Amino acid sequence: MDPWKLPVVVAAIAVPIAAAFAVGGPGAGVAAGALAGVAILVIAARQRPEGPIVSAPAVDRLRHVLLVITGPVEEPAAVREIAAVATPDGVEGDTEVLVLAPARIGFLDRWASDVEGARRTAQRNLVVTVAALAKAGISAEARVGDEDVVQAVEDQLQSFPAAEVILVVGYTEAAEGEAVAELESRLQAGFHLVVLSPPDR
Repeated sequence: MDPWKLPVVVAAIAVPIAAAFAVGGPGAGVAAGALAGVAILVIAARQRPEGPIVSAPAVDRLRHVLLVITGPVEEPAAVREIAAVATPDGVEGDTEVLVLAPARIGFLDRWASDVEGARRTAQRNLVVTVAALAKAGISAEARVGDEDVVQAVEDQLQSFPAAEVILVVGYTEAAEGEAVAELESRLQAGFHLVVLSPPDR
């Protein structure tokens, strides 16, 4: 953290609490302090280390590829692009592909602790994608991961020794830009981005 940021953070916490005490008395001051404490906990919980993301060591001679999807992948051009990365020499038997679908939980579902809908959607995406890969001659295993794309990749690479990570996103998924940038900067494995084409109008 830059030296000038610490006084700013302290002031951002202390000034509203002091103002609440001055204007509303002890009750308002305590409430403002509690809110500040909750805000600090939420911000701290959302932070994650920004060190390199390293794959588990390989214990065999296979080429391991982690394919991360944010939706179903059945577009022929995208499947061909994935196949070119996964099996550059065209020999499928030398490659192990794991397809990972983050369970994208909606705002209301998160508050209600209802993750089943998100898991079902992720599982449907996996079924479609694995079937499309099978048609292209690529067999793959499938797994549902954390709702955060980067966290899902980091969790999976603790046990899966991927030499290559492929992220497939839809053409409208501008929100994935941050995840793409973080994976590009932190992954020690090779990284490839595949963007699905917009639907024909």
